[in-house]
Amino acid sequence: MHAEQAELAIAHIDCDAFYAAIEKRDDPSLADKPVIIGGGRRGVVSTACYVARTYGVHSAMPMFKALKACPDAVVVRPDMAKYADVGRQVRAMMRDLTPLVEPVSIDEAFLDLSGTERLHHAPPATTLMRFARDVERDIGITVSVGLSYNKFLAKVASDLDKPRGFSVIGRADAVAFLGPRSVTLIPGIGKAAQRRLAERGLHTIADLRAQSPAALMALLGNEGARLSRLARGIDERRVEPAREAKSVSAETTFEDDIRSREQLEAVLWRLCERVSARLKAAGHSGSSITLKLKTASFQLRTRTRSGLPPTQLARRLFDVGRELLVQECDGTAFRLIGVGAGDLGPGELADRGDLADTTSQRDARTERAIDALRGRFGTEAVIRGIALKDHTALKAKPK
Repeated sequence: MHAEQAELAIAHIDCDAFYAAIEKRDDPSLADKPVIIGGGRRGVVSTACYVARTYGVHSAMPMFKALKACPDAVVVRPDMAKYADVGRQVRAMMRDLTPLVEPVSIDEAFLDLSGTERLHHAPPATTLMRFARDVERDIGITVSVGLSYNKFLAKVASDLDKPRGFSVIGRADAVAFLGPRSVTLIPGIGKAAQRRLAERGLHTIADLRAQSPAALMALLGNEGARLSRLARGIDERRVEPAREAKSVSAETTFEDDIRSREQLEAVLWRLCERVSARLKAAGHSGSSITLKLKTASFQLRTRTRSGLPPTQLARRLFDVGRELLVQECDGTAFRLIGVGAGDLGPGELADRGDLADTTSQRDARTERAIDALRGRFGTEAVIRGIALKDHTALKAKPK
């Protein structure tokens, strides 16, 4: 029960340990065992079940560290096709509640249930409770629900009581709730930003709230204005239903800022492989490539090259991305790097080559062969040499 539950309509729904939950559902012998979804010893943890998490295993942890912490864990290679199918089932059930569903990833989404009381003959809180019950009964996995008056607080609420959680944050209690919590509760504040804030004595959200917006902007630029609003429980973003993709991208925020061009290139290669896989899965090709960098002082740099031959190939994405990156490696420390393919077109147009480009089809055949090997033996079955230099990806948070 919550005094405002009948008035709140913005929800965040997050599937609990999604990949691991599906594997446990499909293999009951795993029910009480620590399960890790991930690649070989060079890989990282994609998902850890809640049993494995009690040993300190978490997503993005290097696999060798995870197995050292939990040597009895059952390691399962990811089956992305199966997970995507379950994700679509959950998404379809969300859309039965409201057309205002904004997917965040394969296993989470924001929902706006404003005005659905007459349709479901119940307030949003009750409708969401029924939804969680139906997902568990019909699909065999569990979800956690956060309900509030905006997206930021709904996301915070969904993390409060996992798994199978249902938490509510209302207008009356938002400021008091946020006050004593660490600044890292706010999305986008990593270790580097946390250190900068700590140097000014800003450790909690109440500390941020005590600062004027101008003071935070002087410290962090435009990012400071965002932090000031969120610290006060203000988030005016709307729930935006999924639209046709205009670009396909991937990015990583580092735990420690990076200056080294070599390390940045290694991370860029991994991101290009991720974008390439997403283009192929969606049947798209890209004719422009954008590099995104965020400095340690939260200054955003974006560089784009357009008018390129349509491609799906990681190698082609990387070649252009690296050229853009080299121009930015001037000793600046970066906290984030991302790469995206835009000006999307049909995948059939990708990498056809012409008289001036005689290597595209050969490169495409090579990548298809690598994709086939990875599909059969796991994502770490074939690793490019440059990826082995990626000392930072093991400590980064991919999106």
